[in-house]
Amino acid sequence: MAKWLQQLETFIGGGPGGPRRVKAFRWLVLIGLIGAALILVANLLNVKTIDPSGDKDYAPLGDNDSPEQQTMTAGAARVDDPFVEIETTLETRLKEMLENMVGVGTADVMVTVESTEETVVQQNERDTSTITEESDRNGAKRHITDVTRDGQVVLYEVSGSQTPIVVKKIKPRVRGVLIVAKGGENATVHKLIAEAVSRGLDVPIHRISVVPRKQ
Repeated sequence: MAKWLQQLETFIGGGPGGPRRVKAFRWLVLIGLIGAALILVANLLNVKTIDPSGDKDYAPLGDNDSPEQQTMTAGAARVDDPFVEIETTLETRLKEMLENMVGVGTADVMVTVESTEETVVQQNERDTSTITEESDRNGAKRHITDVTRDGQVVLYEVSGSQTPIVVKKIKPRVRGVLIVAKGGENATVHKLIAEAVSRGLDVPIHRISVVPRKQ
């Protein structure tokens, strides 16, 4: 910056009256810097502080809010999550069934799924293949096959509306299950729980954890 100003002053100061032009140029630079500083200070002084208490719609969740209010707020954020809906349904059903088993007392269940339900629709597929022959400089030949597959969903019409034909529905895949149950410390009950969950949810045994509950 200083070097650039020095070069500019050298350029301006050439010829007759050079020192006067350089002096005037320095005053202009100084006035410009003072003006920029004043604008910056004015912008900083105009920053307004907004009091959240003045906003009628602002209602932060505090420690004094009831547990019901906090649960409702958290629950509203979870309603739209399809994974949470599936996991909650499975946990409720599994808990009821486990607590009805012989040797099992109160149980808590946590299920984690890695996919939602998948719907497979029927498609008319058409495969197109193109074979190309090429020869290199040594006379060797090679065949290149290019296969293209096109698909179109098959629809059927009912009461004026078209609906895709559903071939099958794939249940959500379960990633893991954690069960905390009274009676889980018994080896026989532990095995019964693990086998029942494995067969009921089609989950490998190594992805099921059964731990005893505090007495």
